[in-house]
Amino acid sequence: MNTKEVAQKWADMCREGKNLDCVNELYADNVVSKEMSGMPDELTNGKQNVWNKNKEWLENVEEWHGGDISEPIVAGNHFTSKMTFDVTFKDRGRQQMEEVGVWEVKDGKITSEQFFYSMD
Repeated sequence: MNTKEVAQKWADMCREGKNLDCVNELYADNVVSKEMSGMPDELTNGKQNVWNKNKEWLENVEEWHGGDISEPIVAGNHFTSKMTFDVTFKDRGRQQMEEVGVWEVKDGKITSEQFFYSMD
């Protein structure tokens, strides 16, 4: 798959709530995931660890109130998407989040992701 195809499949799977399947299918074994500086799991290496991080985040969601994932924008071997979430977490209550992610694709797999966000 080229970057555009990976980006579209990523968006489709995430919109369908198949986040963990997405990691299994689209991420490289040596993927690097970066959160904002000072945040938990600021740097996560490896597909299994990224999968575990996503699973932990999803399991902490008590209730989904809404959200959206924009159409990906592709530039070379990178793509970006804006995501919004309105969720109640088990450990910190309800939060509204606005986030931009940037992904890098090599040989048809996501090799890195980085997130920038604000939370209310």
